[in-house]
Amino acid sequence: MQSRIRDVRKAKGLTLADVAERCNPQTTAQTIGRLETGMRVLSLIWINRIADALGVDSSDLVALPDQQFLSVAAVLHEHGTHAPTQEERIMVPNIGASMVGLRIAATIGEYRRGDELWLEQIQPDDFTSALNLDVLVPRPGGRFIFGRLLGRDADKLHLLPLEAGARQQVVTDPAWIAKAVRLVRKL
Repeated sequence: MQSRIRDVRKAKGLTLADVAERCNPQTTAQTIGRLETGMRVLSLIWINRIADALGVDSSDLVALPDQQFLSVAAVLHEHGTHAPTQEERIMVPNIGASMVGLRIAATIGEYRRGDELWLEQIQPDDFTSALNLDVLVPRPGGRFIFGRLLGRDADKLHLLPLEAGARQQVVTDPAWIAKAVRLVRKL
């Protein structure tokens, strides 16, 4: 198992010290560096702590043997576009068993026709983790509501659909919802 911690950390523009400080409980930059390079054993506990610190899913930190990467040809900065100073790669995301997709067929809100969304299914105990995010909510008869999760009141979810002029919707006790985690947009 190869770690992708360095790639994810650099993609987010964070230093070793930044990640160490964000860990709960906090650790040292030296420890994060050793975990990145394999000088220290990367346990499941460390993977989860670092994933939380980076704001990613723990599966994003583990490179699988058949994992694909894109080579970074250039980096866009505020002062121009330049070749990277060292080899960099962009990781193709891991797709977990709890992922579902949503294809955008018409421009609505900030989404454009042709966009694809990757959504992570979550269970009722975790619904609050999706507050103020765009979510897909199943309805009876194969229907769905897609909108911003505004709040949760006991077993009721309050959603604002993305269509212009749409009214807030209330959904009672859905079995699951899926929160948007990745936007794929063709140019």
